[in-house]
Amino acid sequence: MSITEIPDLNILYRITITELENNDIQKIDSEFYTILSQFLGKLKNEEYSGVEDKIKSGLVEKTSLLTELIMKLRLEKAIASSGVKKVGLIDEEKFVIESSNEMEERNEMVLSSTLNGKTKVLESISKNNKIKPISVRFLKDVEEFMGADSERYGSFNPEDIATIPNENAQELIIKKLAVKIHPEK
Repeated sequence: MSITEIPDLNILYRITITELENNDIQKIDSEFYTILSQFLGKLKNEEYSGVEDKIKSGLVEKTSLLTELIMKLRLEKAIASSGVKKVGLIDEEKFVIESSNEMEERNEMVLSSTLNGKTKVLESISKNNKIKPISVRFLKDVEEFMGADSERYGSFNPEDIATIPNENAQELIIKKLAVKIHPEK
């Protein structure tokens, strides 16, 4: 599928079958997810009625399912393999795999520190996680509070955005007073 092609269920089906039948990650267009995103975004915004709307809904559903399956197959191959099989990944998939690698590294750090009696490392990890800055959007009024980093924050009104310590952000998210946001990079 090239950047100029309109996504086609037959193409997505062939890509899915090819991924299923091969142990290695198959080469796909580097713009694969971008093309699908543009196609699905445009399709979802088009207004239809009756039979045409049902066809559109079916096309969106099947395209979405095949896309999810393709990504799942490709990422499973990458996670289960050594670096050799990761060669065919495209940028969006590499983004996902990097977080998996980071999780493994963090797991090893905590386990190693625990097993080797490195209490100070564990304390540092815990403290850094509590005060790690997280951006949130407030859903309700929140009075001023003392942050996990001993700084004062607030008060906040609905729709205010702030960067606060992770421990406080998690408490507010659990209470449905705020939601985590991802500032554009």
